[in-house]
Amino acid sequence: QVQLVESGGGLVQAGGSLRLSCAASGRTSSRNAMGWFRQAPGKEREFVAAISWSGISTYYADSVKGRFAISRDNAKNTVYLQMNSLKPEDTAVYYCAARTRSTISSTGDRNDYDYWGQGTQVTVSS
Repeated sequence: QVQLVESGGGLVQAGGSLRLSCAASGRTSSRNAMGWFRQAPGKEREFVAAISWSGISTYYADSVKGRFAISRDNAKNTVYLQMNSLKPEDTAVYYCAARTRSTISSTGDRNDYDYWGQGTQVTVSS
């Protein structure tokens, strides 16, 4: 089994930046592609970004493209989401997720992921 723990969320003003981290433990021998999702109040959980196990392939939702960057350090079993130029509409609970495959799903479907963290709150004020 894989355990995922997010950190780095908080309150930030519009235009500011945050970096989220997702630390993985448990099944350390697995080579998992990873993703970030977010869920705002009253809305469905939506895809944000994904990265292959190698870190070479990445995929972003149009809403965050050019502002967010996903990266990983496999030696530390950690995935990051650097968020710049934050907007109030970015306010949500952010979740990291692990996929049993090493490659990215081009659909960004939440059903393509098998393990989930507890989430971390990101609030962007005007």
